[in-house]
Amino acid sequence: MVEIKIPGKGKITLKYLVSDFTGTLSVDGNLITGVKEKLNLISQFLEIYILTADTFGKVKEALKDARVKIHLLEPENEDLQKENFVKNLGNEYVIALGNGKNDRKMVKSAKIGIAVILEEGCAVETLINSDIMVKSPLDALDLILNPKRLVAVLRT
Repeated sequence: MVEIKIPGKGKITLKYLVSDFTGTLSVDGNLITGVKEKLNLISQFLEIYILTADTFGKVKEALKDARVKIHLLEPENEDLQKENFVKNLGNEYVIALGNGKNDRKMVKSAKIGIAVILEEGCAVETLINSDIMVKSPLDALDLILNPKRLVAVLRT
């Protein structure tokens, strides 16, 4: 668990990290170097869920040594599946990462939503529904590992 006091937003308690895989943590299904190590550090204080349609079929191999729970999505209504997953965890305790159009509802419903922009790009709706935009998953994960960065970017 992580507790953060953000001026203008109050106290935030995070218990879960929920992330998309393809285009968010990986490019063409290949995990970005350094992501697994950061996920394992974060797993010491947050439960981590990876929600994915697994477009390239590589998520299980890529994250085999990571302390995360992988949830494969059904082929239709991926956006609703992701949103409902976050709500069922308790969206007020979730920080979520995504890039695709099917992530837009997930990042909006999470207490903190982060849009990640890699080579695949980021759907405009997901960007608009996010609280923060970063240029790599490493930057997103570093925000969690260094919560004062979250304070700096989200304070009003």
